[in-house]
Amino acid sequence: MLRGLLKRVPRATAARPAHHIIKRACASIPHLPSSLEHPKNEYGEDNEPRFLECVKLNFDAAIKHMSINPGLVEVIKACDSVLRLSFPIKRDNGEIVTIKAYRAQHSHHWQPTKGGVRFSEQVDLQEVEALASLMTYKCAVVNVPFGGAKGGININPKDFSEAELERITRRYTVELYKYGFIGPGVDVPAPDMGTGAREMGWMKDTYTMLFGRDDLSAAAVVTGKPIEAGGIEGRTEATGLGVFLASKEFLESAEFCAKHGITAGVADKKVIVQGYGNVGFWAAKFFSEAGAKVVGVVEYNSAVYNESGLDVDMLKEHQTQNGTLFNFPGADSSVGSETEATAYMEMPCDILIPAALEKSINRDNAPRIKAKIIAEGANGPTTPAAEKILIDNGSVVLPDMLMNAGGVTVSYFEWLQNIQRVSFGRMTKRWEEKGKKNMVKELFSAGISIPEDDYRLLTEGATERDIVYSGLEDTMALGVKETFQTAEKYQVTYRIAAFINAIEKVKKSYNASGLTTLTPH
Repeated sequence: MLRGLLKRVPRATAARPAHHIIKRACASIPHLPSSLEHPKNEYGEDNEPRFLECVKLNFDAAIKHMSINPGLVEVIKACDSVLRLSFPIKRDNGEIVTIKAYRAQHSHHWQPTKGGVRFSEQVDLQEVEALASLMTYKCAVVNVPFGGAKGGININPKDFSEAELERITRRYTVELYKYGFIGPGVDVPAPDMGTGAREMGWMKDTYTMLFGRDDLSAAAVVTGKPIEAGGIEGRTEATGLGVFLASKEFLESAEFCAKHGITAGVADKKVIVQGYGNVGFWAAKFFSEAGAKVVGVVEYNSAVYNESGLDVDMLKEHQTQNGTLFNFPGADSSVGSETEATAYMEMPCDILIPAALEKSINRDNAPRIKAKIIAEGANGPTTPAAEKILIDNGSVVLPDMLMNAGGVTVSYFEWLQNIQRVSFGRMTKRWEEKGKKNMVKELFSAGISIPEDDYRLLTEGATERDIVYSGLEDTMALGVKETFQTAEKYQVTYRIAAFINAIEKVKKSYNASGLTTLTPH
């Protein structure tokens, strides 16, 4: 019904954007109640608030500390546009199946909107709304000029062949364009759970071939693409690297460490990672390289522990080959069942990194969590009730909207590079090397000798990855500084401080731009 109605709405124009038409059309359907977007029962089967309600609870807690027009509060909180799709796909065996898919654009205070696309059987309209709103606040926290968006397709990607996934992804891209939910200056998807560079490559290719042939910025339609398709060095590890850099920034703050009774620095900290996908692996890798000990890794079907530290690369290789962490040779202990694995999150450690699904830490297991710091790598891994329990027990929770913002930050860099059509460092690398060599030459003249390996390091110009890492580190450092200052000013948690900062920035954007082009009579 919804698809048919959307086909009959007028064609979008500059004066009547597609997302406004769609939102109005959805509101006009009598049997499409608001409970589809916001179920009447705001609690899930675990008696915890649903993900969207968790976001709203934290939003409301932040607003209590702010001076802001109540009407504007509702503008900032509401999701601007949503799209609910169903389309047919022919499987390899000739069977025809109907695919359900979604896209939500939470805020147009900055455009384009930005957010990942996930392939998961848990995807529904409420989840993408919640994630889209979190993206708005996440971008604001780290000063990335995007509005928030999120999309998803309700499938288990493991149930489909690569050819079938390609057909699904390409059809989804066409549907998004049909209703004005994709474009370099409109809405820019990225990888998320169940998707990666491969899917982004398909989306970019579909958009470019069908709709962007005359658009020099067409490659910027998605981020997280393969390097060969316009991607950027450092995007794959960006989210995990951001978790590490933000944690490092907190741990190098004398004020933060003194306030919470934590020893300074990353070295020798014991780390447990929950979720060993892209985010969890890279976070573990960067912590390990910085001298921390990754003592435990937890997956949905297995877990491993070694008090002296695990070899994160070998563990990843073992997981890839066997589909499980169980029986990893470098572990002192390992388990191979879901019920046993979850208990490994509760082992003593300095830093716990939940990098899997939302609500992984809840009112049931929070009392048993012994980590001093919870550095959230996933979106919404800690429920409000769990956070209160953790804080009461002396733990520090570093919130997702700050800690995992590395992905969208480097996506922003990729988008910029695609718009500019030149890679970072290309124009300056040789000039920088010449300047460095002249400096080293002066050192030689002064009688100072430099080993050959050091000479190379001292005189190399910055690569694209160097520039990306530098920009990400600066972005995360500023986000941490602003969050800590606001937490101190209002004496609130770091999550509420991040929300306050985000809402304040969105508020200022609206105040500067205005809310409408029409003057009331």
